[in-house]
Amino acid sequence: MKFRPLHDRVVVRRLESEEKTKGGIIIPDTAKEKPQEGEIVAVGPGARDETGKVQPLDVKAGDRVLFGKWSGTEVKIDGEDLLIMKEADIMGVIAA
Repeated sequence: MKFRPLHDRVVVRRLESEEKTKGGIIIPDTAKEKPQEGEIVAVGPGARDETGKVQPLDVKAGDRVLFGKWSGTEVKIDGEDLLIMKEADIMGVIAA
């Protein structure tokens, strides 16, 4: 991918949700909610503080994260559906 986000923005790839419930019921595509979990693909250099110093981001490429249901802007880069959002829209990193 030849895309680098600016400032405190990150590029996230949504992780697909389960096709069926724990009870074995298959969920059709029309009834599925968009997943709120994703993997960070790229990060910007960071936001500037009041003094002009760049504050690096707390997340890095490869991190699995949770984000809000309506967070980010959907874009298509190299034929892949991705989200671009600010670091503040990320609720947390999922530990491996």
